[in-house]
Amino acid sequence: MKLPVYSAMNLLMFYLLILLALKKGSDQDDPELLLAIKSGDHGAFKKFFDKHHSFLYHFLLKKGLSEQQAEDLVQQAFVLIWEKRADIDEHKSLRAYLFRIAYTRMLNVFRDHEKFDDNAESELSETEQTADGAIENQELANALTKAINQMPEKRQEVFRLCFIQEFTYKSAAEVLGVSVKTIENHMGLALKELRNKLEGFR
Repeated sequence: MKLPVYSAMNLLMFYLLILLALKKGSDQDDPELLLAIKSGDHGAFKKFFDKHHSFLYHFLLKKGLSEQQAEDLVQQAFVLIWEKRADIDEHKSLRAYLFRIAYTRMLNVFRDHEKFDDNAESELSETEQTADGAIENQELANALTKAINQMPEKRQEVFRLCFIQEFTYKSAAEVLGVSVKTIENHMGLALKELRNKLEGFR
């Protein structure tokens, strides 16, 4: 089984989520914290906010947003998390969901900006950046494919189910006929392997 072909946009999103999962010292969300947020605990939500605000803010800045735009999108993402807290699944990454919200809205900002940008020089610059980005994305795609395909077969299967197809650990365990603990162990090892092999793309 090979890694599916991704568009440049999907590839960037996929890699962003991998970076979140690989962030040292924070490999998984705390299920108890997620349950507390789900139940409306403001203190738990503030802890989640403090933990991820800076990382998300600086990520958006690096992607080309202004400080005000980045802060606005960060706030919108956290507000949406709070508003939809009743739907939180403690078996899935709330951190990844947070970044997915911000990333999608960032793309909307860029799309809306392009509608009103009639500057030919700017369009040329964007074309050049797209070409450079395509090369980087291809290199990243190759590295991702190689890293995942080098995992033991069972670990690949677990990773694809839990990370790419977003199965819960419990669902993946039922599909594969193994224990949840086995799924957790495979995911932990898979993320450590990716952290080491994709270090150059940080």
